[in-house]
Amino acid sequence: MLNSISGTITPWILGILFLLVFLATAVVVKSWREMKSSPYYFMRRQAEKRLQTYSVFSLVLLVITAVFMASTMQAPQNDIQLTAVLTNAKPADEDIQELVKQATPPTIEFVSQADLNTDLTSTTIDPYGAGANDLISAVLELPEEFDRFEPTAELNETTDLGEISFSTDITDNYEAIDATRLFSVGSYTIYATFSYDGMEDGMEWAWVWRRDGEVLEGGNELWKYGSDGPGYIYFNPEEGFQAGEYTLDVWVNGELMTRSTLTMTGTALSAGN
Repeated sequence: MLNSISGTITPWILGILFLLVFLATAVVVKSWREMKSSPYYFMRRQAEKRLQTYSVFSLVLLVITAVFMASTMQAPQNDIQLTAVLTNAKPADEDIQELVKQATPPTIEFVSQADLNTDLTSTTIDPYGAGANDLISAVLELPEEFDRFEPTAELNETTDLGEISFSTDITDNYEAIDATRLFSVGSYTIYATFSYDGMEDGMEWAWVWRRDGEVLEGGNELWKYGSDGPGYIYFNPEEGFQAGEYTLDVWVNGELMTRSTLTMTGTALSAGN
C-alpha cells in the first residue's frame, strides 16, 4: 500500500520542486538585472543582497530536486519484485498440479472408544490356509521355552481355534462377560476365552503373552480337554498391567492357530468399557 501511495505522489512532488526551482531562478535573473541597471549605489546593494539570497535558495532547491530524482530512479527492492512475479505467475502445469495433489497429507480420522473395542487386531489362523496365514506363521516363532513336548496326535484339517475374547470375568461355561479389547492399567486378572474344534488329546499346545512384542509369560502342555468345546486362558502379571499393547498367541503342534490383541491405557475407564 505504501509503495502505491509513493508511486502516486512522486510526480506531484517533482512538479512542485521544478516549479520552485523555476521561480527561484526567475527571481535570481530579475535581481541580477536590477543590480546591473540600477543607477544608485544603495539600490544596487539591495539588488545584490537579493541576488545572493535567491541564488542560495535556488541552489538548495536544485540539490533537493536532484537528490529526490535520484532516489525515485533507483531499482525497486527485491521483495517488491518477488511479489510482482508471484502475482503475475502463470498456473502450474497439469503434471505439477498432480504431483501436489499426491503430496497432500492424508485426512486424519478420529476413532471412538467403541471403535477401539471392536477394531483392534483379532485373528483366527488356519494352519492349512495360504497367503496371509502362512506369512504370519513365518514371521512369528514359538519361543523354545514353550515348545517342550513332543505331540502324540497330529493336526488335521478340522482343527480350529476360534476368535479370542478378553474380559475381566467369565461365566461357568467359559463365556466372556462384557468382552472388550480396551482396558485400564492396574493389577487384576484378564481372561481370554475361545472355542475349539477338531482337537485331539495328545496334541501339544502353547500360549504366549507379549507386551509391545516382548514375551512376558506363557505356558506349554499336552492337550487333554477333548475334541471340541469352550476354553480359556487367564493372565495376572505380578507387576500389574502396564500401558501398551498386549498380544496372546495360541499354538497347536508348533502351528500358530489364533492370536488377538488388547490395549492397556493409562486413562481410567468407566464400568462396562
